[in-house]
Amino acid sequence: MSDSAVFVPHFHWDREWYEPFQVFRHRLVTALDTVLATADADPDFRFTVDGQMAAVEDYLEMRPENRDRVAALVREGRLAVGPWLILLDEFLCGGETIVRNLQMGWAAAERLGGAMPIGYLPDMFGHVAQMPQILARAGIGHAALWRGVPGTVDGHAFRWRAPDGSEVRTEFLFDGYDNGLDVLLVPDRIREALAEYAEQTTGRWGGDPLLAMAGTDHNAPDPKLADWLRQASGEERPITVATLDEYLREHVRDEVTAVVTGELRSHVRGNILPGVLSVRLGLKQRMALAERTVDHAERMNALWSERDESHFLDLAWHKIIESTAHDSVVGSGTDETCDQVAARLAEAAQTARAVRDAALAEPAALVPSDGHLVANPLPVPRTALVEVDVVAAAEGPSLVATTADGTTHPVQLVSEAPTVLSDERLDASQLERVLRRIHRRELFGLLIDRYELTANSLVFHLAEAPAGSFDLMTLRGEVAAAAAAHPGEWRVLTLAEARATALVAVPVPAAGLAAFRVGPADGRPVAEVTAPVTATADRLANGLVEVAVAADGTLEVTGADGTVLSGVGRLVDGGDRGDSYNYAPPAHDVLVSEPSRVGVELLDGGPLRARLRVTRVYDWPAALAADDRDRRAAGTVPTPVDMEVEVRAGEPFVRISTAFLNRSADHRLRFHVPLPEPVTVSASAGQFAVTERGLTAEGGWGEYPLPTFPAGSFVSAGPATVLLDHSAEYEIVDDGSALALTLLRAIGSISVNIHPLRDEPAASEIPVPGAQDLGMRIENRFAVLPSADGWRGADAVALAEEFRAGVLVARGTAPGGTPLPPDATGPRVEGRDIQVSSIRRVTDSERGPGTEIRLAALRDTASEVRVTGAFTEATTVDLLGRAIGTEPVTGDGLELALGPWEIRTVVLR
Repeated sequence: MSDSAVFVPHFHWDREWYEPFQVFRHRLVTALDTVLATADADPDFRFTVDGQMAAVEDYLEMRPENRDRVAALVREGRLAVGPWLILLDEFLCGGETIVRNLQMGWAAAERLGGAMPIGYLPDMFGHVAQMPQILARAGIGHAALWRGVPGTVDGHAFRWRAPDGSEVRTEFLFDGYDNGLDVLLVPDRIREALAEYAEQTTGRWGGDPLLAMAGTDHNAPDPKLADWLRQASGEERPITVATLDEYLREHVRDEVTAVVTGELRSHVRGNILPGVLSVRLGLKQRMALAERTVDHAERMNALWSERDESHFLDLAWHKIIESTAHDSVVGSGTDETCDQVAARLAEAAQTARAVRDAALAEPAALVPSDGHLVANPLPVPRTALVEVDVVAAAEGPSLVATTADGTTHPVQLVSEAPTVLSDERLDASQLERVLRRIHRRELFGLLIDRYELTANSLVFHLAEAPAGSFDLMTLRGEVAAAAAAHPGEWRVLTLAEARATALVAVPVPAAGLAAFRVGPADGRPVAEVTAPVTATADRLANGLVEVAVAADGTLEVTGADGTVLSGVGRLVDGGDRGDSYNYAPPAHDVLVSEPSRVGVELLDGGPLRARLRVTRVYDWPAALAADDRDRRAAGTVPTPVDMEVEVRAGEPFVRISTAFLNRSADHRLRFHVPLPEPVTVSASAGQFAVTERGLTAEGGWGEYPLPTFPAGSFVSAGPATVLLDHSAEYEIVDDGSALALTLLRAIGSISVNIHPLRDEPAASEIPVPGAQDLGMRIENRFAVLPSADGWRGADAVALAEEFRAGVLVARGTAPGGTPLPPDATGPRVEGRDIQVSSIRRVTDSERGPGTEIRLAALRDTASEVRVTGAFTEATTVDLLGRAIGTEPVTGDGLELALGPWEIRTVVLR
């Protein structure tokens, strides 16, 4: 039995949840006012601020006069702050976002006197496999957490090991982050209650002091707490008040033998609430868009802009990180809370988009206005399919695209724009009204190229890039004179130049730029399309992958190695009587998997892109029965589901998007990929790792262990790999015979009091009608990659990046008809299964500006990586940007040896 105890006063602060942010902040200010007053009155008092600097920032924004008081307590070690900016959901954001969260939180804590060097993760719904490496590479040797720890851990600590072998000593808060509160219920009985708790948990502590976390959600400790504990302390069991940092540095042994490797998603000691992976789909999509946009903005700003936009980029990152909070992006808050999260993510994406577009505008200024600039955010060369608006060819030569080296490339036209924008007849006295539409030179979103003014007729010719000059004042005078000379009816015709939407396959260097223009063919040879696409009414193929539509609207997908996936796209809809935290099927569920009607339409026929639209109509129950939540209502709603199927030249996967207007409540819809043979494991990529999982999950607490799992950039089972646009939930179903991807989970309550798959409520039973997504268009985008060799043999790491990170396109702004600028190349990274999570501009006070590149080896064997570009010096830094050592640069390259699953950050100068 432990013969001493350490109490850690703290609170856990959900920044927004069942109330929106500002309501919770009002409570936060009151709570931290109490903490500061208690600390002023009692020199022995200590407090741990939940591991997240957001709470401190939010407080000081309202109480700026208390900054010095807070900083003094931090410097004295009486107030533990950081290291995170926010307590995040680790599975619903990218690995790079986790790193930036730690960086921003650490920096904010340092400004107040120093960060708590503990990876404090008290209430996350499970933990990612690479968290120990992230902490270790930031110089943090300890973690403390609650949920997800497997049943093999029987003590209060274990060594948590990442896939690369990195370890952190981890304090297991096995009774939660509020285990000390029951001891404090009756202040006069603390000594007795503590003895009883020590007896109950004696097998956990070994020779270490008992840890009593004295705090809970959204409340400061009682100001009398330290007095109570002084009175309860005695020789037989002395009590110390400490921060969590002090407990781990001064009171426990480092000799811990239990080792746990990889992610923590066990239900055995606490609920991990896996339903948050799939509720409120829109938040997951907004998170992915914001992350992708700020990543591309950083890359474009670092590589192609003279301006340092770090303030805007920091703002975008801050808003993204705020939104990763484990009650924010998960969607377990009220409707108004989730609306605010969505708005914050939109603002982050908008801020980043402004930086990205401004950076692209600089090299676009060297491209003629009849041309386009393509920017490749990936540090590998690629041939990218871009869609641009061009001047349509008159009858005669077909259109081709010409790049700066003079090579011509084929063009596929997919649509033509109307040329007659308006055809009006009006009296001469009304012509001035027409002229008021013109703003300097702009009319109907285009520019006036020229005009024809004759008796009783005015014709405008519009263009995107007009030739010659235009004077509005001259036009006004001419029209006034013509109207006076020719009264009566006039015809005003507004014509746009003939334009079309064109697809062009453009070769782009690694992290580089390429320019092209589209114009009439001039007889020069046209480059051949690699793996061109052919199409019929129900079949698409490009020599690398083939897809055929079956009678029931599902797909047969055949890979280059002959792997066949049949029945792809079977949709299965079932009821959901659960809540935002946990799925729950009604006891008497009705599954709908067969459509009532199927239609197929060919949209594009190749050779660069071919698309089919499969429309299936399903009769889904409208909701759960009003008088019995364990049954689906008898009334059904006919719901058309569009599935666009796309094959592109040179790609070994099939792009798929689904869309429908949701008119049903309380249901879950999943997209099935049947497997040729049953499997016993699956794997998904996310947060710097590819994690393998079995068909079951470990249970033992108060939550049924559904084997639904998170996926970031792809999920794979046997010969089927699905590339993802955003984080998603999946499950291997039908005894290992199918991969099911959740497209929608529509529910109506934050938590339900009586849940068939969870013993206790996860929150209050608050209605959230917005989480039903009624009347919303539900869209999902992914790709199916067949390969008998699984994700490794299919090169899924690289293809997932290519699928998710499209190229960026900007119209040139230099005078039309001038030569195209030559291609420009950025840093190039060569290596199998290497993810590049960040390329950004950094500045060091000693070494000056540089370009930081973060690499992750997503494989279980060592990797040889080569980085080439315009640099002569390379420095390895840790995840907080501190220099570790220099790397030898030979010629134009840097050779790096990465261990299995290693994260490496280098700065190039």
